[in-house]
Amino acid sequence: MSSTTDKIKGATNEAVGKAKQGIGEATGSDRMEGEGAMQEAKGKGQKAMGDAKETTKEAVDKAANKINKNL
Repeated sequence: MSSTTDKIKGATNEAVGKAKQGIGEATGSDRMEGEGAMQEAKGKGQKAMGDAKETTKEAVDKAANKINKNL
């Protein structure tokens, strides 16, 4: 998966998780709140993975550019 895909999926899971938590809180459903919290955490992890992939790609590209300039 690309970094952008990870970030989009992460943002979606975060939003859905927050919504589930709100619905669970409003209806008194501890299960729904728990599922929402887990989904939100999953989304944060996906976004972090996307950020890490992007940072790694930028570092690799920067190193490759330096090497190509020195050739």
